Amino acid sequence: MVNKAILMGRLTRDPELRHTQNNTPVTSFTLAVDRGVRKSDNPNVPTADFIDIVAWNHTAEFVSKWFFKGLLVAVVGRIQTRKWTDNEGRTRVAFEVVADEVHFAEPKRDRDSSSRGGFDRPPLPDEPARGIGSGFNTGFSDLTGDDDDELPF
Repeated sequence: MVNKAILMGRLTRDPELRHTQNNTPVTSFTLAVDRGVRKSDNPNVPTADFIDIVAWNHTAEFVSKWFFKGLLVAVVGRIQTRKWTDNEGRTRVAFEVVADEVHFAEPKRDRDSSSRGGFDRPPLPDEPARGIGSGFNTGFSDLTGDDDDELPF
């Protein structure tokens, strides 16, 4: 059986790092993912799905440090459901994607401080976000050099 989700969208808010009772880092955020389908009554209005994402451990720390509202990101993970009973005694179900990998999905020059509304943030890393917490390293950043202007995308 396969449970794999690959999404690209923009963050709807800044992620906030929290810790469980066992001091495990966790962050959750929402991606606005364009459906690519327009409403027939107003084709100029984009439609989007808002997908809840949860990241754990090193990935959570990475996301909370480098990602911010409005940033275009790609997430690879798995779909998970949770059930609970709310205060009125109703059974509720949440669907979310547990992130295994996170990626910047726009050029570094488009992620400068102006895209964050002037808020101060540390400089962005030159390393790709892929494989944070998994030990996976493609060495891709060594092949491209430091000049993003030479890349075709």
